[in-house]
Amino acid sequence: MKYVDEFRQAKLIEQLSAAIASITKNHWQIMEICGGQTHSILKYGLDRLLPDSISLVHGPGCPVCVTPALALDQSIAIATQQKEVIFCTFGDMLHVPGTYGDLAQAKANGADIKIVYSPLDALLLAQNLPEKEIVFLAIGFETTAPATALAVKRAADLQLKNFSIVCAHVLVPPAMIKLLDYPQSQIQGFLAAGHVCTVTGYQAYRPIAQQYQVPIVVTGFEPADILQGIYHCIKQLEMGEFTVKNCYCRSVKMTGNLPSLKMIDEVFTVVDRQWRGIGQISNSGWALREKYRFFDALERFSDLPLSQKDSSTICGEILQGLRKPEQCPHFGIDCQPEHPLGAPMVSSEGACAAYYRF
Repeated sequence: MKYVDEFRQAKLIEQLSAAIASITKNHWQIMEICGGQTHSILKYGLDRLLPDSISLVHGPGCPVCVTPALALDQSIAIATQQKEVIFCTFGDMLHVPGTYGDLAQAKANGADIKIVYSPLDALLLAQNLPEKEIVFLAIGFETTAPATALAVKRAADLQLKNFSIVCAHVLVPPAMIKLLDYPQSQIQGFLAAGHVCTVTGYQAYRPIAQQYQVPIVVTGFEPADILQGIYHCIKQLEMGEFTVKNCYCRSVKMTGNLPSLKMIDEVFTVVDRQWRGIGQISNSGWALREKYRFFDALERFSDLPLSQKDSSTICGEILQGLRKPEQCPHFGIDCQPEHPLGAPMVSSEGACAAYYRF
């Protein structure tokens, strides 16, 4: 038996669905933050197991989707304008559209772009190829930031001169606040991303729950995880309670992963960050501290783009949970995974890709 099997048992799913239906008396709208949760919901048809009075909306919890076009434009410029550069990226960033193209097109035109599975892979390249400039596109939420921080710290310890990063890391809680502050927001509860909270813990969510009167439930990604999270979210809403509950105890602790948090704090400082489709969000990103600024690729290379072009799709509204993918006039027609117009159709965690596939 696989470990995940116990979280996919049909009988258990039926029991959880029935339990949700038994306590639901009103109409509620819940947002799942993580794109991985969105894919599980659609893959297993969990939304169709819920009462019609419960609406699930999809949040901006896909790091590929929210990485701004400007970061892609700058990355492409570094990869194509500097002959000595080997540009390293995760595979799902290759086809994310920038303003005038993507990294895959740059690679086809001769840029030396390599897919890596970790920033430590890029660091190893820098050690083995001292004559090359190794640049890593650092994206992701709090989940991936510790590995980037470790790579930068090791580069400093090794005094590597040929390693740098394009830092595009983002933080989840400020984005939740931004969404709740929209006048048109109808979000009444959140399913928080379990893997993010594995790193950060969930103390930062408590002020949000109290101030905005929304329950926040930390969940995993299996069917039983998600339905259990929905159950406890609806239970709080029906009882008029607004707290943070951890339903992913097998992975998440209240304080998070303290060594990882210490590493992040040593290497990064919190800054305002541009989110694709959403705009500027205060205190929602990380940048390298002064001690490690030498490893900032945007400062190392010159003549990089400073502005970006807006997408013609409704990606922003989809990422904000205001509209569903099928409401976009381009969805499934001229915007498909093979030829995406927007990032949510590219990423393996993107809402548009999930709707197209399932």
